[in-house]
Amino acid sequence: MRPALTFLDKKLLQNIVSEAESILFNPGVELKNRQALKLLAEHGAVVNFGNQHVCFSEEMIQKSLETVPGSFSLYDVLGNKTHDFSGKNIHFTPGSSAVYILENETQKMRKPVTADYIEYSKLISCLGNIASQSTAFIPADVHEKISDSYRLFLSLLYCEKPVVTGTFSIDSFKVMKDMLTAVRGTEDSLKEKPLSVFTSCPSSPLKWSEEGAQNLIDCAKNSIPAEIVPMPLAGFISPVTLTGTLIQHTAEILSGIVIHQLVSPGAPLLWGGSLAVFDVRYQTAPMGAVETMMLDCANNEIGKYMGIPTQAYICLSDSKQLDSQAGLETGMGAVMAALSGINNISGPGMLNFENCQSLEKLVLDNEICGMMLRLTQGIEPKDDFPALPLFEELLKEKHLMISDHTLAHIKEEHFVPGNIIDRTKDELQGKAAGKNLAERAGDEVSRLIAEHQPSRISAETKNELINLMEFEAGRYSSGKLPYRAEEYI
Repeated sequence: MRPALTFLDKKLLQNIVSEAESILFNPGVELKNRQALKLLAEHGAVVNFGNQHVCFSEEMIQKSLETVPGSFSLYDVLGNKTHDFSGKNIHFTPGSSAVYILENETQKMRKPVTADYIEYSKLISCLGNIASQSTAFIPADVHEKISDSYRLFLSLLYCEKPVVTGTFSIDSFKVMKDMLTAVRGTEDSLKEKPLSVFTSCPSSPLKWSEEGAQNLIDCAKNSIPAEIVPMPLAGFISPVTLTGTLIQHTAEILSGIVIHQLVSPGAPLLWGGSLAVFDVRYQTAPMGAVETMMLDCANNEIGKYMGIPTQAYICLSDSKQLDSQAGLETGMGAVMAALSGINNISGPGMLNFENCQSLEKLVLDNEICGMMLRLTQGIEPKDDFPALPLFEELLKEKHLMISDHTLAHIKEEHFVPGNIIDRTKDELQGKAAGKNLAERAGDEVSRLIAEHQPSRISAETKNELINLMEFEAGRYSSGKLPYRAEEYI
């Protein structure tokens, strides 16, 4: 039996959804995108083009919910299936769009550059419990106008895993789609085997920017999976109660689903979220707060109730370094997310309120993710009945270390962590003697990056990606990339 965690009963779920829909009827949402306003007006919404405001109808909400796929899959750059977003299947991906990286030697945060991103992509290739990569942080050595496409470019060059990405501008979407198409071969192949998920964020409370709505529209038009990720803060820009924030969050997601499905009924998406409480003492949004984790898990229940696969920002920490707080908050979030069955768990590697990535924390979090994948398998009998023969062998041999039963089941029954987790006896520590967690993590990062194998996409595809990126860079004042073309290969 799979262990499970729930916060909402059916009646509360129904009340939250009903109240969220009523908010969309009146007062509705602010919508800065004229194309979306026109589309909604054509389908019966009450639209005020002057005030850029829309009130939805019950019929359009229900019709849109009926067309959302109940699941979809992702595939790596070689076309191998890696994700099945159905049921309570869980998949881990690093947090996205950090503006800092934690330098392990100094334990201080700094702005990342291209070399950091390449190391990250190589590292994530080697972390077997993290199913996808993300455009995890923003290199500061390229023009801000190309930072979105540049991160995707590096991800596709150096790592074969699917990418959770997104864009902060409207113009970047086309070249990013062209990069994904270059890897897959054709647009039809990209639709058949999606390679990425694009994050699209409304602005709490109850508002869509021109860019956010347009990215959602573009994803739907091109059948590129989207995750709708509102970010309400309980007690600041959403009600202080968890239930009140869930009502607002549900309304914000539903508004995006209507836009998305009206553009292309049946286009794939994730019911996402980065909900948090607001700490009035420090004016911060703590992602490691237990109430934040409760909001994420409860939001997952709402998405599942609506029949839509889910995503959440959880399994991360507000700490500024790789310390006990980082382990506490990340571990708690991972357990709660896994038991809740959130399909796409975003957060490994992240520190400092979603603002910082740490390669060393990624290595630690990979072990946490492995533990959670084992946890969700639960406890099942494996040749345990009848028990008498096994215990007769135990009493006779005094141990079961090389028993047929042990050899047959130990690999699937016991999760064995890597070098970063210290399970040694004091006298057996050897190379690990005297090293703390950060030092062991640094050693593991160096080892894994050194063992990285280049991506198996063709040289022709790599050159096409480089050409696309160089052309994009040439559109802006920088006119060049940090490295020469041959250095990227």
